[in-house]
Amino acid sequence: MQIELSEFYARLGAIALILILGFFLGKRKLIGSETNRELTNLLLTVFMPASLFIAFPSEYDEASLNLFFSGFVGGTLVMLMLIVLSKIIFNKFWFKGELRYESQFALIFNNATFLGYPIVVNTFGPTGVIAYCGFIIAFNIALFSYGIWLFERKVSLKLIKSVATNPNILAVLLGMILFLSSFKLPSFITDAVGFVGGATTPLSIICIGFMLSHADFKALTKRWRLALVALIQLLVGPLATYFVLSALNFPTEVITVCTLIQALPTATSLGLFATKYGGNNIEASELVTISTLLSVITLPLMILLLLK
Repeated sequence: MQIELSEFYARLGAIALILILGFFLGKRKLIGSETNRELTNLLLTVFMPASLFIAFPSEYDEASLNLFFSGFVGGTLVMLMLIVLSKIIFNKFWFKGELRYESQFALIFNNATFLGYPIVVNTFGPTGVIAYCGFIIAFNIALFSYGIWLFERKVSLKLIKSVATNPNILAVLLGMILFLSSFKLPSFITDAVGFVGGATTPLSIICIGFMLSHADFKALTKRWRLALVALIQLLVGPLATYFVLSALNFPTEVITVCTLIQALPTATSLGLFATKYGGNNIEASELVTISTLLSVITLPLMILLLLK
């Protein structure tokens, strides 16, 4: 599965227009910070789970099952590899406490939900989404366990519970159970879930546009250290993912989807996690913004080098 560049850029252009809409809505104060927080919560607990739940084919087939598990195994390997790389690159000798854990988080966790899902579903269709569903389980397990641990530095019952009750993981597992059993829900239920899940793409991109509308671009030009971290994240992640998964002969769909996701900017949840769990939330949010802006240049470059 290689990317047709003309089609990919056309899809990216459509996403850019929605991003501009979110930016405009934020600048005009048609969306406020509280509305954006509520919308983000709805995306993570309702819209995104609905889209993942209906991603599986209505009837069982072995090829889709194999692709799903390959996505999960590939995603698990990518997460473990990036955890190791983050410790090596952003170690305590180069980063003496300040922003070290935020930088490690940025390298490991990309914007796989708000930006990754829209790009995958619009570029690759059902086949790519199946591989994505496998990957997103590994991603969410790592995000809500190791991602939280990076800031709290301890294992707690609350942390374990957050993984076990994550709506996105539960939605994928429930969808897989129905897929394996070939059980068909009534059409009015699948239609309703489909309508809800269909809102994921535009709403998630609008949220990113809103975030950019509140960025102080003049101040960001002086954040060279954050820019360096963002460049490492945008270049090292996709390169390492592509070569490791290719060397292990993973399916082309899994290599393409995982590499594309790692070429995306760092997760918007970095700022949220830093705020909630005691990190440097200001610089974490600035890092997300810088990574998003730099990805405009690095994402096409990675696509040309690795996935053409």
